[in-house]
Amino acid sequence: MAMRKKLIAGNWKMNKTQDEARAFCSKFVGLVKGVQDREITLLVPFVDLFVLQDALTKTNISYGAQNLFWEEKGAYTGEISAQMLVALGCKFVTVGHSERRQFFGETNETCNRKIKAAVKSGLVPIYCVGETLKQREDNQTFDVLKAQILEGLAGFNADFIRALVVAYEPVWAIGTGKNATAEQVGKAHAFIRDGIEKEFGTELANIMKILYGGSVTPDNARELLSLSDVDGALVGGASLDPEKFAKIVKFD
Repeated sequence: MAMRKKLIAGNWKMNKTQDEARAFCSKFVGLVKGVQDREITLLVPFVDLFVLQDALTKTNISYGAQNLFWEEKGAYTGEISAQMLVALGCKFVTVGHSERRQFFGETNETCNRKIKAAVKSGLVPIYCVGETLKQREDNQTFDVLKAQILEGLAGFNADFIRALVVAYEPVWAIGTGKNATAEQVGKAHAFIRDGIEKEFGTELANIMKILYGGSVTPDNARELLSLSDVDGALVGGASLDPEKFAKIVKFD
């Protein structure tokens, strides 16, 4: 089985002015300076990308955006293209976060188009999947995950699958302080990897990074990240504090 390098991603959501982003970076860079055995990235509001482009040069930390549009340019007021993100030095972009699905009408189909645009431009999309509390209580978790994977990745060839990351985020555990148990996380990740294997083959399933997101903290990071199918974390609230996020990055 392929060794998958852990990826720890911080999602700032709609937080931090440019000055706050600069202050975070000046502290965080030193805290994780020696970390080489895992990848670190920050997913930040568009206006903060300029700060990170400057502050993270020649560090072991990459950065990316929280959204993109699927067209290269045009009359799409308020949108940002993959090419614009690449020009700012972005490596990653999140697609289909549950908050985008909930508040901005993102669907598996629009996620598919965004993933395609990202990969074609050289960005690494982090495709977010996960069930709501009602769906879990109605025993629909695996049905929801299957649809999100099949529809979100429909029509992709091996090159596309090789270029993306999946993040499992149970919606009921995001920003709530509730966390899925290690058993629940393990089963969901195994199901996703099995689904990738059935659709795209064993080789791609083995190299696919599947992150866990949902109230990840310094206290639970080690237990969650030691699970065999968990290849990293997509961290929300705890990534806003440089010391807390550094502890998660260095979870050993």
